[in-house]
Amino acid sequence: MSFTATELNGSKVEQYEQLTEQAKGLVYEESNLIANAANLSALVYHALPEVNWVGFYLFDGTELVVGPFQGQPACVRIALSKGVCGAAATSRETQRVADVHAFPGHIACDANTRSEVVVPLFKGETLIGVFDLDSPVPDRFDADDQAGLEAIAEVFLGSIS
Repeated sequence: MSFTATELNGSKVEQYEQLTEQAKGLVYEESNLIANAANLSALVYHALPEVNWVGFYLFDGTELVVGPFQGQPACVRIALSKGVCGAAATSRETQRVADVHAFPGHIACDANTRSEVVVPLFKGETLIGVFDLDSPVPDRFDADDQAGLEAIAEVFLGSIS
């Protein structure tokens, strides 16, 4: 399998299927967490419209620490008790937030962000981190985005050793 970036077409579900296949090609035969997080961040950032940040926060045993990403400089450390990222990591459930300003404890790393989706990353019972996407558009992410991003997160988790 090899990586080929192609323009996405069809319905949103079909586009995420294409993006997931591109993600699989991108991480094929590579197991390095940092390399795969960096490439997947770039792939998703450039493929999806209306996003201003795509990246990973990695769990260091105590808190989430910014990892590879695309977008404006980000908050470096996030406590598990804080923000949308912390909520995803502690609940083990994807957080899809239509209005980040209405989310209790939201951390405003980029003042332009209005909506967010965060997918928790677990290998078995072990927290690896979170896959985080921000948008300057309110209510940017829907159930199709969530399912597509969870599929890409699974590709990432399946690739790392």
